[in-house]
Amino acid sequence: MSEIAIVYWSGTGNTETMAKAIKEGIESEGGDVLLKRIEETRLDDIKDAKAIVLGSPSMGAEELAEEMDSFVSQMENEEMNDKVAGAFGSYDWGDGQWMKDFIDRLRKGGFKVVGDGLIIHLTPDEEGLERCRGYGGMILKEIK
Repeated sequence: MSEIAIVYWSGTGNTETMAKAIKEGIESEGGDVLLKRIEETRLDDIKDAKAIVLGSPSMGAEELAEEMDSFVSQMENEEMNDKVAGAFGSYDWGDGQWMKDFIDRLRKGGFKVVGDGLIIHLTPDEEGLERCRGYGGMILKEIK
């Protein structure tokens, strides 16, 4: 069992890049991580993790990707809300409302969300990747 599961959906690769950097941040602090694309993930894969980190880009009019919305609904139905959670994603335009809504949904669902999520405009540069690594470290500290 991995202590932290990172599950993400990425259309252009930006959110995937973020996911990999978050994983690096967790592993650099000694954490054990499972990294999976959402289409390859079942609830059984993550049910024993202490923390679940969810990644989705902003879609349409600042909305969560359909794939992530459906996955979170499954998590809510299985009452997996006793876990620490993180959220991240990339965006092209807007002010991050999709992430604010995502964080609110997770908190209302009973998840213990770390920070206010992490958003990066388009492709993360080295500073953005460092922010991702730092977010991974924050999540690990939350479960220790």
